[in-house]
Amino acid sequence: MALRHAVLAALLDGESSGYQLAKAFDLGVANFWHALPQQLYLELAKLEKAGLVEGRQVVQQTRPPKRLFTITDEGLRELARFAETSAKPSFIRDDLMVKVQAADNAPVGPVVEQLDERAAMAAAKTDIFERFLRRLRGDLDEETFLATADRVGPYLTCLRGLRFEQETADWCARTAAVLRARQPRPAEGGPRRRDA
Repeated sequence: MALRHAVLAALLDGESSGYQLAKAFDLGVANFWHALPQQLYLELAKLEKAGLVEGRQVVQQTRPPKRLFTITDEGLRELARFAETSAKPSFIRDDLMVKVQAADNAPVGPVVEQLDERAAMAAAKTDIFERFLRRLRGDLDEETFLATADRVGPYLTCLRGLRFEQETADWCARTAAVLRARQPRPAEGGPRRRDA
C-alpha cells in the first residue's frame, strides 16, 4: 500500500485540511499506517496534481489562509482499484522483540524495563482507542452501530488498533513477568545477577 491510499481513505470522512488530516492520522490511521505531517502535505500536493483530490483555499480572519482537500471521483475510482488488488501479508519488525529473543544471553533488567514501558504505552493507547470508539458510535451499542452506521471502516480499523494494543500490553506484561521470574537469585555472598 502506498501512502496515497491511506490519505485517500482518510479523506472519505469529508473535506479536511492538512493539519486535520495529520490529527486524523495520529488518532485513527496511525494504527495501521504511520506518516509524518511533512509526508502528508507532500502527498496531498501529489494527489492534487494527479487529480485524485481537489484543494481549495480558505481565507481566515485571524490566521493565515488554509487549504481544504476533498477526494475527487477519480480518487474514489483509485481507491476502488486499490481495494480490488491483493493485500500483502503484514509482518512485524520490532527491535524490542529482538532484545527478548536475545534475553537468555544478555542483561535482562533493561529489557524488562523496556517491556514495562511498552506495556504502559499500549495501555494508554488502548484508553485512547476506547474513547474514540465510544465517540464514533455515540449512544449506540457496538452491534447496532456496526449494523446501521453510514460508515464503519474507521470504526473497524480502530477496533483492530485497540486489539493490537491490548495484545501488546498483555504480551509485554507476561514476557516481563517470565523474564523476572527466571532471574537467578543471588546466594548469600554469592555472585550478583547478570542485570545488576
